[in-house]
Amino acid sequence: MNKSATSSQAEQRAVPCVILRGGTSKGLYFHEEHVPAPGEQRDHFLRAVMGSPDILQINGLGGSRLITSKIAIVKRSERDDADIDYTYAQVVPDRDVVSYAGNCGNISSGVGSFAIDEGLVEALEPITQVRIFNTNTQKILVAHVPVSGGMARIHGNFAIPGVPGTGAEIFMDYRQTAGAKTGRLLPTGSPQDVIGLDDGTRLNVTLGDLANPCVFMRAQDLGLSGNEMPEQINENTSLLTRLKEVRGKAAVLAGFCRDWTEAEKKSPSLPLVVIVAPSEDYSDMNGKAVAQNDMDLRARLVFYNKCHESMAGTGSMCTAAMSRVPNTIVNLTARNTDGDTLRIGHPLGVMHVVADAAYDATQESVRFTRLGFSRTARRIMSGNVYIPNEQVSGDNE
Repeated sequence: MNKSATSSQAEQRAVPCVILRGGTSKGLYFHEEHVPAPGEQRDHFLRAVMGSPDILQINGLGGSRLITSKIAIVKRSERDDADIDYTYAQVVPDRDVVSYAGNCGNISSGVGSFAIDEGLVEALEPITQVRIFNTNTQKILVAHVPVSGGMARIHGNFAIPGVPGTGAEIFMDYRQTAGAKTGRLLPTGSPQDVIGLDDGTRLNVTLGDLANPCVFMRAQDLGLSGNEMPEQINENTSLLTRLKEVRGKAAVLAGFCRDWTEAEKKSPSLPLVVIVAPSEDYSDMNGKAVAQNDMDLRARLVFYNKCHESMAGTGSMCTAAMSRVPNTIVNLTARNTDGDTLRIGHPLGVMHVVADAAYDATQESVRFTRLGFSRTARRIMSGNVYIPNEQVSGDNE
């Protein structure tokens, strides 16, 4: 072996990984045995993998956006009720932060395919059900993955807004994820709460917790039309300042921190912020017309103080759940709240979410008979990512 190759190995180490698109997100998927144990070493490793903190993530595999800076860590489960244990990590591009606070629905939709293709789960045709224990929320998800020839299928006729073309439909069952972080579908026990802002404004919100906790508010209460695109929201500094305060005070209601000003440090990702508005014609980010009759409501999701380009999978789940709970802001805003599907208009089109529920007036509770959404997934690359070792002596020789 020549000197340069030996030097390269001394300065960097190779770690197996897979780049996989799950839904409208793209992430790195690792076997747990290939990453450090939880703690600072793991965080340092994941930041190095992505190239953070750096807004461009130019020195790693991150794509400079939140939806392309995600990681799944997977292993075969020892639980009787699960096949796979899966930990989700969000590496924030421009912050020195690795968050494990919640789950990601889109990245989750790739976990079943990864597990099948990596031999962690037996492939059973035509559909393999993969029971996934998400360590972030301590909840079970079930991925229904199409299989052919012992591998997860890629080709199919299912399309999702935000992803070019079509693919094999993967149905994600979220019925068992109510109270993901707080233990209750309605963390405060109320379908609506009033948050008082420091400027004296009082704002009605709904705090819900399924898949991930979300705080919902009406677009009109924020002076918005509901048709805003991500760039318009991201450039509206006064709006983002207000949303940061609302989210912080919702975090207090959820028990994530004691003072709302601590939320950016103690709970930077949860609850997610969802702004809802009644259905109305609009043009999506690609200039395509979206008709009022094709949706039940419009939604804009904000996390890490930036507007999502489409709709987070877990955010869609919580939105769908709240649409079936009487007197929540989502329930009062949406049309078709007694059907089996909720159609959410977002910046890249319309997302269809299965939300078949029955309300028990005696128990004042909602029972979901089907709750989930469909995604597609595609393995893009398998190989090694190189992680710099600590600086070695003689590097100037």
